[in-house]
Amino acid sequence: MTKSELIERLSSTTGELNKKEAELIINTIFDSIGGALAEGDRVEIRGFGSFTIRERDARVARNPKSGEVVSIPNKKTPFFKTGKELRLRVNTQG
Repeated sequence: MTKSELIERLSSTTGELNKKEAELIINTIFDSIGGALAEGDRVEIRGFGSFTIRERDARVARNPKSGEVVSIPNKKTPFFKTGKELRLRVNTQG
């Protein structure tokens, strides 16, 4: 499902929101999650999962095309851990 499909589904499910209002809601949610993660906060949505930031250490790697040794600096990466309810729902579908 794409972001535009999610907006369409929100708009059609409620019947009270037009697409612009649904888009504003979806963008606000995503911006809020991204902002919280950028500040180092954990975002937990009960029954769905939690978003956290993980630190990846600096490392030395090799460019696969040239074989040249490359230094990769440490960085922060968003990480999502599924909640129990979502995991059960996904595993019982099909």
